[in-house]
Amino acid sequence: MPVKIRLQRHGSKKRPFYFIVFADARSPRDGKFIQKLGTYNPLTVPATIQVDRQKALEWLHKGAQPTDTVRRILSFKGVLYLKHLLRGVDLGLFDQATAMEKFTKWSSEHDAQIRKRQDEAQRNRRARRPMPGRRPERRSENGG
Repeated sequence: MPVKIRLQRHGSKKRPFYFIVFADARSPRDGKFIQKLGTYNPLTVPATIQVDRQKALEWLHKGAQPTDTVRRILSFKGVLYLKHLLRGVDLGLFDQATAMEKFTKWSSEHDAQIRKRQDEAQRNRRARRPMPGRRPERRSENGG
């Protein structure tokens, strides 16, 4: 049974919200699934992603194939990088402690970048918002 890691759409029309699930490749998009991995909300800035890294690693080691979008999500959350590091440990290139040290360093840098993006988006939202207590200037219709 080929297993895919894919998105399962929820939410109303034009307001998507996705579950990241493990499902049989033959089942329909929003149909039966094996296990839920996390959630993905593309409407927030930046997109809100919650993923269980341990479950994802476990299923990737079992041979589950992620779809293109889920591959990007897992890469963003560091799951694929962690899998890459653990493969290096299995090959004897470095030990487990070094792999975890590399991953925590990457994770802290990545979290700092995310916080920076969130702060920037929040500043942009505040800049677009009209100031309270100030009326917008009225334009005359006769061009004067």
